[in-house]
Amino acid sequence: MPIYEYACKACGHQMEAMQKMSDPVLTDCPSCGKAELQKLISAAGFRLKGGGWYETDFKSGSKKNVSESPAPACASGGCGGACGGNS
Repeated sequence: MPIYEYACKACGHQMEAMQKMSDPVLTDCPSCGKAELQKLISAAGFRLKGGGWYETDFKSGSKKNVSESPAPACASGGCGGACGGNS
């Protein structure tokens, strides 16, 4: 599922939202409440859910369930805490 970045033109609040490609663009800022959110153009981020080929065919051992362990960038602090995986 794609992860989109948004920024509010009114207050400068920035956020990420996991949405289906068919979902409508968000417009209301959760910080100030104004309809000034704008979708940013950035590198695509996405999340793979469930079983499927990635989880079952390309992972082995303790790497099977990535939701239980932080990503390597989070463990080293490389993301600056932006990913929410505070270790």
